[in-house]
Amino acid sequence: MARVCVCDDRLTVTPSGELCVIPGSLGLRQIVTYDTPGVFQFRKADYPWLARVYAKVQGGGGGSAGANAAAGECIARPGGAGGGYSEALVDVASLGTTESVVVGAGGAAGAGNNPGGNGGTSSFGGWAVAFGGDGGTANMTTGTAFSTSTGVPGPLVGTGNANSGGGGAGGGAIRLSATQGLAGRGGESRLGHGGFERGGEGPGTAPRGHGGGAGGAMSTGTSEPGADGGTGIVILELYG
Repeated sequence: MARVCVCDDRLTVTPSGELCVIPGSLGLRQIVTYDTPGVFQFRKADYPWLARVYAKVQGGGGGSAGANAAAGECIARPGGAGGGYSEALVDVASLGTTESVVVGAGGAAGAGNNPGGNGGTSSFGGWAVAFGGDGGTANMTTGTAFSTSTGVPGPLVGTGNANSGGGGAGGGAIRLSATQGLAGRGGESRLGHGGFERGGEGPGTAPRGHGGGAGGAMSTGTSEPGADGGTGIVILELYG
């Protein structure tokens, strides 16, 4: 007569004789990623083996302002702030039947002399919430004299088991003369990098990865647009 031995740290035999996996004993089984801005639905019933979810949530980065100096004059813009970041570990029993997943968009680039848009908040239900970074300001007026424009602070702390403002501040901008200046760098994020500082005329600089702030634009008489901030992302590690 055949006999089956069961490893009791992962498998169990029910009173009716069924061989079953012990919930939560198999470790990481699947990673689900949401990286397109919008609202989505996570249904735990789609994963009957699910024991817990580890959510990693990155908010969107701020866009940078446009710059349009008068002829023979200069404007330099600060960078946008990076988006915040949060994490949460949630047991399947605590999850709702459906949990909303929100991916924040990057803040829009400013045109003319308009500020950059704010990055959108990303979240996994109410368990992990990460705020977006603010857009770069447009408060330096056209001119030739030395001037500065303060950078943009990073976002406030969100919600989660482990969370932080996470997003770096956007760098400030400096005008030295009618032709020289320095546009600010974009703020760093946990899952991305901000746009680079610009030392000559040109548009805002794009971030890399997810949630970074856009670098600032600089104008010495030509209208230069800002850049879009980095899109947020939600990563769900599913454990069985």
